[in-house]
Amino acid sequence: MTCKAELDNGISLEYLDQGEGEVVLLLHGLGSTKADLDLQKEAFSKDFRIIAPDLRGHGNSSKPEAKEAYGVSLCAEDMKLLLDKLSISKCIVVGFSMGGAVAFEMATAYSELISKMVIVNTAPDFNALGKMGDQMIKERTEMLRSQGMEAMARKVAEGMFPEEDQEDLRKAFYQRASSNDLEAYYNSFITLMNWGIGDKIRSIEIPTLVVASDLDYTPISLKESYTSKMKNAKLEIIYNSRHGVTMDQPEHFNKAVLKFFRS
Repeated sequence: MTCKAELDNGISLEYLDQGEGEVVLLLHGLGSTKADLDLQKEAFSKDFRIIAPDLRGHGNSSKPEAKEAYGVSLCAEDMKLLLDKLSISKCIVVGFSMGGAVAFEMATAYSELISKMVIVNTAPDFNALGKMGDQMIKERTEMLRSQGMEAMARKVAEGMFPEEDQEDLRKAFYQRASSNDLEAYYNSFITLMNWGIGDKIRSIEIPTLVVASDLDYTPISLKESYTSKMKNAKLEIIYNSRHGVTMDQPEHFNKAVLKFFRS
């Protein structure tokens, strides 16, 4: 069931609420929607209650005009307020890409809300990606300003799903991404690239599964590095997968994550 929540901070979030049991909060990636996790909802909702929101600035949720109304910490606050609204005191959090950044932020700011955490193809410090991060900011800023949202959506979709047999995935992601409000996307992107939790990662004690694709934008070594800094984390590598592992390898992903949920 798709629902709307009016949060106490004035933000409106659309979210999917499906299944019964322990709650699993599913957080999507930058420039997309809760549909990033469409291939998980049936498998997960057999034994769990899934809550899958569109983050602020995305999908059918609020898109504030001011740049100051964007940022990972504000998205994390939204998730706390949403859980409060739904009278959910504890849940499992699964965060993909930007959603993983929001999960990391929740783990440092609202750890009491999280029983377990799954971190998917992301990083705890987007502000420490070095030349790769600088190049990404430069390229995406120039493309957005000169060619617009559709060109950006096409580039991202083709990079995530380049294979011939991935045409349906590529088209579906392009449609979601190209529907973005350009300023909302840009503000979400820039504030994400300025975000990081730094040494706070060493204080996270939540049982965590880090999922890394072998062909992701960032190398497995990065995921190995931050996993080793966490007190209760383990790494799962999924092969023949790019950034969108929830979509390009759903069976392998779902199997690994459900095993972790039940451990």
